[in-house]
Amino acid sequence: MKTLYIDCSMGCAGDMLTAALLELHPNKDDFLCRMNAALGGKAVLSAAPDSKCGISGTHVSVLINGDEEGEHELHHHHHTSVAEIMEFIDGVQLPDEVKKDAKAVYALIAEAESKVHGKPIENIHFHEVGSLDALTDVLSVCELIYELAPEKILSSHVNVGRGHVECAHGVLPVPAPATELILRSVPIYSGRVRSELCTPTGAALLKHFVSEYGPMPVLKVTNVGYGTGKKDFDVANVVRVLLGDVETGREEIIELACNLDDMTPEELAFAMDELFRLGALDVYFTNIGMKKSRPGVMLTCMCRADKRDLMLRCIFKNTTTLGVREYVYNRYNLNRTERVVDTQYGSIRVKTSSGYGVRREKAEYEDLARLARENDVPLNELRKKVYEEENTQNI
Repeated sequence: MKTLYIDCSMGCAGDMLTAALLELHPNKDDFLCRMNAALGGKAVLSAAPDSKCGISGTHVSVLINGDEEGEHELHHHHHTSVAEIMEFIDGVQLPDEVKKDAKAVYALIAEAESKVHGKPIENIHFHEVGSLDALTDVLSVCELIYELAPEKILSSHVNVGRGHVECAHGVLPVPAPATELILRSVPIYSGRVRSELCTPTGAALLKHFVSEYGPMPVLKVTNVGYGTGKKDFDVANVVRVLLGDVETGREEIIELACNLDDMTPEELAFAMDELFRLGALDVYFTNIGMKKSRPGVMLTCMCRADKRDLMLRCIFKNTTTLGVREYVYNRYNLNRTERVVDTQYGSIRVKTSSGYGVRREKAEYEDLARLARENDVPLNELRKKVYEEENTQNI
């Protein structure tokens, strides 16, 4: 699966993400020409080589009337309404999908600003994030992702920085209130760098495009890009993006466990059946020794995150436990496919799993058992017949 991983260990700003993604593009100059043509001369996007702490990267600039603007520069305030932003996006010569993404990004910002200021969205007027350079960053990121076409976008936990930031509304704590609202439910932290590292624009881009946050998965990297920021710190002020292939799926799973010493085997079996019925990935018992030398069992239930509460209610309802432990794991899956092989005894499903350099095939036991009984044939002979028939069909 073609996967884009965004390293936000130094936060995320619109211009830095633009620059990092631009480094992945096979024809940077062509992209810049097309992007500037789409903007109709209202803004000019340019890129230049840059370096932070010895790491080579790209820095992008947006020129408005020949001057470079910054997302939090105070000398040039913009008061742009949501309607004006949407009208501008509608007017650019970019694919409809790109414009849809850009509007969704600004909808996230507008919703956050509305809550921060206690005003209806239609009465919100953007300052820094409504400037032409911020708009250009958003449109550029949306277009670059559209052209790079990753199947999945992941991100590290987001370093938002610490301290205070000066903006049009005054001096605000980091993360700025709008940034914090946009990043609700996203794992964030403050590192040792005293500065605003994640801007509202960067936060909204992450929130819109990223599907999962966490450590980088097992990734066969094909390209990497570094987008540099304006400020210099004793650590490299860059957003890094990695493009590559994930051989197999990675998903976050929840393990719920509890110890039991006062339930009958029938009651335990019923609890297991109920958990499976409600969608548990796996349920099993482990023999353990408990206090007062009592033999007991540990019930373990594995499920996806969206099933956690359902599984917890089922465990408390159908067992005698007073508490449940929770563990969060990443699970890596082999790719699975299924085909049907026709034999002289009947059709048999064959399951194939592959990835991480391995490939396995297994005939479905239920099909083998049913046909073995119906035809009075040994199970092993029938299993061999499956592969003989398939080899004959492939000749």
